[in-house]
Amino acid sequence: MDSEPDTILSNGMRALVEEDRYRPGFLNLVVDGTPQSQVNPDDPRELGFEYVQRIGHVIDLVAEPGAPITAVHLGAGALTLPRYVAATRPGSRQQVLELEPALVDLVRRRIPLPQDSGIRVRYGDARAGLGKLPAALHGSVDMVVVDIFSGAQIPAHVTSVEFYREVAGLLAPGGVVAVNLADGPGLAFARGQAATLAAAVREVAALAETQILKGRRFGNIVLIGSTSALPLEWLPRLLAAGPHPAKAVAGAELRNFLGGAAVVTDESAKPSPPPARTFLAVDRTRP
Repeated sequence: MDSEPDTILSNGMRALVEEDRYRPGFLNLVVDGTPQSQVNPDDPRELGFEYVQRIGHVIDLVAEPGAPITAVHLGAGALTLPRYVAATRPGSRQQVLELEPALVDLVRRRIPLPQDSGIRVRYGDARAGLGKLPAALHGSVDMVVVDIFSGAQIPAHVTSVEFYREVAGLLAPGGVVAVNLADGPGLAFARGQAATLAAAVREVAALAETQILKGRRFGNIVLIGSTSALPLEWLPRLLAAGPHPAKAVAGAELRNFLGGAAVVTDESAKPSPPPARTFLAVDRTRP
């Protein structure tokens, strides 16, 4: 891939697309030194990062295999999961909300979207953009993916119960929201987010690598929730699908995981904790 100058985003961060050093054929979107997304342009059904694979498995279960769905993605990245939906569920309707037009321009230039992908990108703040989505989407969305980062941190205004209630309002009966979080030892942020999402929807489960969910190291946790009864029979299938080692908490185990964590409101919201230096030093694109 020919090199080109980094793209400067509106917040001053630098974005670039580069070839993965360990997985031939994969391209990485890197923002201010943090790998944000990974794509295999030749086969978008092949997912890279562990947390993205976990969300991909949820997408596989949200409807009958191959059936088109309606999806909303908050945060574009390299459009990895919208590409996955388009490839595995042709005919799906997808809306993407992204703050940075320059980032999407970079991604589209370096990793073009397939024709007739059904992916529409809208620009602006993700939370503000929820109210500008077509009215027909409210109550009719099968899958909402929340993956919003500014650099290596999640902005405070998309961590509150008020925000999650707006997201929940999009869901169709049986629809699912998946939230990508990052947290470290103690999991104070992740526990608070699980409690907050649970206050906005009916049921919540958490998926991650075993040591992360035990609070022993920094990493990504995926929360899944639904305003209907969450199909907990999914959990064995999600664990079996990997990546391994994997752990899921739901029901009574989730309540123990919460440990009395307070629900986050707009008044109390804070950004997610920055990753440890040692975490940033590790190339997370390596299998």
